[in-house]
Amino acid sequence: MHEGLCEDLPSYLNRDLLVQLWPVLRTLLGHTVRTVWEDAFPQLASRTRAGA
Repeated sequence: MHEGLCEDLPSYLNRDLLVQLWPVLRTLLGHTVRTVWEDAFPQLASRTRAGA
């Protein structure tokens, strides 16, 4: 989550699994990394709000 290139994302991440696990994963990340991911992928932030 902290490292890697944009072109790595489609190869190594499963979108559905990431969205499903995001409420837990975001608690393991620092504020800056969490904000970058949620800004880049709004569905992650909306998933967090829906689970709250």
